[in-house]
Amino acid sequence: MKITELFNQSKRTFSFEFFPPRDEISAVDFGINVGQLLKLNPSFVSVTYGAGGSTQERTFTLVDYLQNKIGLTTMAHYTCVNATAAKVKSDMEHLVHIGIENLMLLRGDPPEHMTSFENNEFPHASDLITMVRALHPFCIGAAAYPEKHIESASLDEDISNLWIKYQSGADFLITQLFFDNEAYYHFVQLARKKGINCRIIPGIIPITSYNQIRKFIDMTGASVPEELSRKIEENARDAKKIYQIGIDFSVKQCIELLEWGAPGIHFYTLNKSRATIEIYESIPKGLKQML
Repeated sequence: MKITELFNQSKRTFSFEFFPPRDEISAVDFGINVGQLLKLNPSFVSVTYGAGGSTQERTFTLVDYLQNKIGLTTMAHYTCVNATAAKVKSDMEHLVHIGIENLMLLRGDPPEHMTSFENNEFPHASDLITMVRALHPFCIGAAAYPEKHIESASLDEDISNLWIKYQSGADFLITQLFFDNEAYYHFVQLARKKGINCRIIPGIIPITSYNQIRKFIDMTGASVPEELSRKIEENARDAKKIYQIGIDFSVKQCIELLEWGAPGIHFYTLNKSRATIEIYESIPKGLKQML
């Protein structure tokens, strides 16, 4: 089923992102965690792959398994990294063959030996979206950045780039992680003024450790509300307190987003179930109603 068909059936979706296990031990943990998360009956799941295009083959194998063995509506991530027109065509044919109808098309990060995408056949996600849209009627998702992409000069520039992706054929958007809901509200309003009228689903990551949040802030440039930052710094050496602070914050964040009118939540699970389950189950039933 295409994700846009789910949109026609319900005003909210709740979805999870996974990445392929690295080894046999990780595969066991993955199986346990996915089994727990599937009890929440997600609207759809997505599968990403590593930086520089690594693990792409395992991503394809996993989406095949989740879609065709487990029966989930599944979305495969696909990036511009190492993409050529011939490779994109071949990969899309393979995904069609295994019954994948949903794609998250991204620029991705350049491999370590490259400093930019200047010599790449697909320097921007919009270039990739244009080609894939012409090849097959996939349902296409794209990324959005509530506090702008780290490489954009301004939020206005970022919204203009988002409009290009939307016009190229993106059916819906999922945001990068963020911790400031006001940034999301403002971003959605700017997107609507620009004529971007598709769903913009907030992407949420549960905070489970001090090192984790520092890493993601450094990677994305996401701002952290002052009160949350203070609590994290004060309890940096207490893993249990950091975990509970993160859960409490994410629950409050999700509730406020849904009350505002966000069309669901996309959880970046990091292949772990406990935090995501605790957050999801703490959201009032009325806000989880999809109709």
